[in-house]
Amino acid sequence: MAVDYLVIVVYLAGMLAMGWWGMRRARSKSEFLVAGRRLGPAMYSGTMAAIVLGGASTIGGVGLGYQYGLSGAWMVFTIGLGLLALSVFFSARIARLKVYTVSEMLDLRYGGGRAGVISGLVMWAYTLMLAVTSTIAYATIFDVLFDLDRTLAIVLGGSIVVAYSTLGGMWSITLTDMVQFVVKTVGVLLLLLPIAVVKAGGFGEMRAQLPTEYFDPLGIGGETIFTYVLIYTFGMLIGQDIWQRVFTARSDRTAKWGGTVAGTYCLAYALAGAVIGTAAKVLYPKLGSPDDAFATIVKDELPVGVRGLVLAAALAAVMSTSSGALIACATVANNDIWSRLRGRAAEGERDEVRGNRAFILLMGLAVIATAIAIDNVVEALTVAYNLLVGGLLVPILGGLVWRRGTVYGALSSVVVGGVAVVVLMATHGILANEPVYYGLLASLAAYVIVSLASPATDAAVLAAWRERLAGRSPELASEPVPASQ
Repeated sequence: MAVDYLVIVVYLAGMLAMGWWGMRRARSKSEFLVAGRRLGPAMYSGTMAAIVLGGASTIGGVGLGYQYGLSGAWMVFTIGLGLLALSVFFSARIARLKVYTVSEMLDLRYGGGRAGVISGLVMWAYTLMLAVTSTIAYATIFDVLFDLDRTLAIVLGGSIVVAYSTLGGMWSITLTDMVQFVVKTVGVLLLLLPIAVVKAGGFGEMRAQLPTEYFDPLGIGGETIFTYVLIYTFGMLIGQDIWQRVFTARSDRTAKWGGTVAGTYCLAYALAGAVIGTAAKVLYPKLGSPDDAFATIVKDELPVGVRGLVLAAALAAVMSTSSGALIACATVANNDIWSRLRGRAAEGERDEVRGNRAFILLMGLAVIATAIAIDNVVEALTVAYNLLVGGLLVPILGGLVWRRGTVYGALSSVVVGGVAVVVLMATHGILANEPVYYGLLASLAAYVIVSLASPATDAAVLAAWRERLAGRSPELASEPVPASQ
């Protein structure tokens, strides 16, 4: 195992070194939060794929393959579909807005800060819980590597991510994500996938050993697939962590085609995870938990050195999602909540970088503490996605595609959808499908009815919105733009 340990230590040291290097580039708010909006197609595609394919997609995707066979790919597959839909239909418009948060987009579209404040709180809760659930995954990986105590593993993994994210912001995260993308590609697609299939005796032997439903593409069930689409496909369309990566694109063309490449990569990654899990079912038919499949096949079947690289790939998957969620959480907390509470006092560029860096450190400490305290990861993540989709999907997409939507419709949609989700989770259970189904319907009904019953959005607001969508308006400043400009 000494070689495996060396691989992991070198990898972790490299992450910290890139954080230090990124600090030297992040000298303005734009550079710190969105990498100066300068990423070209290759960097953009790699980092976008890295953030959406986290520990749940890697360890969880293999676990679903172990439990359901090839149809276990559907969870990650719907993530890829969501990224493709975002890239093809919305990313160009989003990139041209030149904002930093989803709530700023709502302010631009509907006028004023009323919709943005409430949406900021919901988005902050979502990004916080996303970062927490990603951080908890360190316990699994470091237990395999070093047999560490759960709390110590979370503190160790979380501290490394907080350190490089705080130092260099999005520049550091971009550099580390690009390395993590390469490590995941080599470790999972090029090494673990073929080795697992060969160790299981090939596809013919896998078919002979397993029930036919393991090779049914719909074996996981139509209702489950539909729920995945609602939560993950639609979640990809509106999450701050995803939008903040769209904001890093050099141009709207980069956002569209780079995101399309990343989405296609996600589809391949989904199938790879399911195949690895299916192979693990042949090799270890009686594991205590499907989520043990990844760690078991890595520990028992891979040679020294390769094992370290594949475990580094799992660590890379967790770190990429964790760092992306952390900077999104800090950006929302500072720009959408704290800055509104203090009235957006004017700051210099250096002060803004210092403030955002402080918020990443603060939110990082909160994430680590919460991750130590929470036991049920699945329930925490379900609450986050239910609130995100049930409360924010309709006003965000409605603002992009329906001119008649109003600020009152958006506010009603967020409140009604959010309350419906919370009530239904309390009555039907957190893991039930009904909260997101009926919460989304309630949000849509409230948005349409209240928008039609309220005065249309001011023509000047819509005109400014169209200018911003066309890319003919400057980036948001720290100060609100006077009405005369």
